[in-house]
Amino acid sequence: MTAVSSVAVVGSGFAGAAAAILLAEGGVQVDLFDAKPDVGALGSGITIQGNAVRTLDRLGVWEEVQQHSYAFDELGLRAPDPAGTVLAVIPDAKTGGPDYPATIGAYRPDVARILVARAEAVGARVRWDAKVEHLEQDDTGVDLAWSDGQGLHRDRYDLVIGADGLHSTVRALLGIEVQPKRNGMGIWRAFVPRPQDVTRTDLVYGGPCYIAGYCPTSEDRIYAYLVEDAQDRTLLSPEEQVATMRRLAEAYHGPWDEIRESLDEHAAVNYTWFTSHLIDGPWNRGRVVLIGDAAHSCPPTIAQGAAMGLEDALVLAELLLAGDAVDEGLWQRFTDRRLPRAKAVVEASMQLADWQLQHDRDGDVPGLMRRVAELVSTPA
Repeated sequence: MTAVSSVAVVGSGFAGAAAAILLAEGGVQVDLFDAKPDVGALGSGITIQGNAVRTLDRLGVWEEVQQHSYAFDELGLRAPDPAGTVLAVIPDAKTGGPDYPATIGAYRPDVARILVARAEAVGARVRWDAKVEHLEQDDTGVDLAWSDGQGLHRDRYDLVIGADGLHSTVRALLGIEVQPKRNGMGIWRAFVPRPQDVTRTDLVYGGPCYIAGYCPTSEDRIYAYLVEDAQDRTLLSPEEQVATMRRLAEAYHGPWDEIRESLDEHAAVNYTWFTSHLIDGPWNRGRVVLIGDAAHSCPPTIAQGAAMGLEDALVLAELLLAGDAVDEGLWQRFTDRRLPRAKAVVEASMQLADWQLQHDRDGDVPGLMRRVAELVSTPA
């Protein structure tokens, strides 16, 4: 017997879809709600580390994700000089174990579609254009009110999982006031053809940006990014966004010369600010629990955001399927397994960003990266 027989998951991103997959596989009736009209996701690309790949395999999607991604096992560092000189090539930690690549790059919407399709295949019911309006709970369940084009609906569940991202509706409905805070950096991203010599992530530190980097996502495409001081770029037209990213990229060479020429109206150029937050305590209020970006977020400086959300779902589903009651003991076990690990990743990501903002050359970046790799290499 499981701790729950019916669960509503709010948010179809990586964490929400993963929770839906695992619980539906375990025989739980799962409804997956998303306010969006379909599975399309904003963003050009994503870097996924080995510990996240290990979880994707557990979800039954790794074979398909492999076909829509690009794997590599090393990281390059280049100079901001006219040749884009390679300074070092560093073996990347295989945090998922020897059977998985150290890192993969992927087009984020591709992975999102694969995860949602898997959730539907194992029995989860997906409701698009479904906005959660109200939650009311008692000792035995949660009444969830939601709206769509057909009106307002009410359903009852044993548990509600809020996996609805940075600006979580569920978090707000619970009265949790923790919000993502900007850290002072902004990032330009673009999705462009892959230069033939780009076979891994290379990072350039220095020049007009804190970081200039790229990550291959398939045999044909990469996503490229530039990290600068956060600015209000909201008034720029799409053409001005492309021109701004091209201008910033003029300082970088090597593969960047080809990348820069590919920056046009088809490159899906977009700009966002780095933020972070952490609910530093239990992520549940009664029978409603937050996971993924609804509970914690961090700058992508160590590329562990998606991994932490997937792990949240994995641990929560394991406890719910193995338990026989939704009680304080279950929530304490969940908190003990997830909060310290997520907190360590958030703090490490922020530390790296702070060192860059302060132009601190004495920060022990290798030591910090090694400690994070050791932490996440142990299964959640």
